[in-house]
Amino acid sequence: MKNAVPPIRGFWWLNAVAWGLYTGLSLFMLATFGDIASGMVLICVTLGIALFLFSGGIRALALRQAWWNRGGAGLVLRLLLAIVLSASLTQLIIMLVLLPALRWGWVAMSGSGADYRPAAALGYWLNTALILAMWVGAWAACHGVRRARHSELARLHAEAERNALERDALRARLNPHFVFNALNNLRALINEDTARAREMVTRLSNTLRRALEHHGDVLIRLEHELELVEDYLAVEEVHYEQRLQVCRRIDAAAMHALLPAMALQLLVENAIKHGIAMTPEGGELDITIQCRDGALHIQVGNPLPPQAAPAGHGVGLAYLRAQLGPGGHVELRPEGKRMLAHLVVPQ
Repeated sequence: MKNAVPPIRGFWWLNAVAWGLYTGLSLFMLATFGDIASGMVLICVTLGIALFLFSGGIRALALRQAWWNRGGAGLVLRLLLAIVLSASLTQLIIMLVLLPALRWGWVAMSGSGADYRPAAALGYWLNTALILAMWVGAWAACHGVRRARHSELARLHAEAERNALERDALRARLNPHFVFNALNNLRALINEDTARAREMVTRLSNTLRRALEHHGDVLIRLEHELELVEDYLAVEEVHYEQRLQVCRRIDAAAMHALLPAMALQLLVENAIKHGIAMTPEGGELDITIQCRDGALHIQVGNPLPPQAAPAGHGVGLAYLRAQLGPGGHVELRPEGKRMLAHLVVPQ
């Protein structure tokens, strides 16, 4: 299948056809009204060529300097200035071509010859500016509509990707292994320690409810996110028992800081899944949180397992990166025998 004509080449073809038709119509009108003198033919042809070049030049300049990014007023002002200058240069070119041709007898004009009195010159310029403005306005409007359509398509595409990430992140939150392990542990606790079993039901219920509640661009305070993490850790501590040791270093001044919902929980879950669970003797999961330099800094560390953990899909981290926005970032890096996850959320 043949490739589509590139937009730039397509415009120049359309531009040539438009000004060719305009020149042809002008000549037809001259012939109809009996003023087909060679000088008038020269004027029409020169006018068509000049407007073809200047209209193309305006478009090229507008695209190269991104006039559409400057807002409606900025775009209109620049287009008007370009039209005024182009119409003036077009009339200057016609005069520089016509007057020597008349003087040397190459062409002739009917009547008294070329009329360049101020009123006549202004009339020539107004006619030129008007027809150029009509054509520039037409393709500028088409380009604006095309840009708006592309922007809307890009927005819809980004929204679709975001919705897909949210859907996959929700699936990751409702990790079936976590739920199955929790239910199995709960069944064992019912006969052994009913009080602890009741507490685990509450913790598990809180974890699953909040996983379903939070979505999109929700920002919550750190103190509320920590409540979710504590519920999640309480359920996991029943499963891993002494293999999971948690060390918390949390700056009290950071408790009111905002972060994407489930952000810390995702880091903690990732640390347990790829660190504690893969290390036979378990280890320490440390959480360090502080506010500095106008941002919330969260670091979650876990032991590196003796064997590399199987690669996951990274859905949770991809979703978190999409939620952070400008200035925020999350990274994973090994340091000695530990893996550190560092999250920065601007405040």
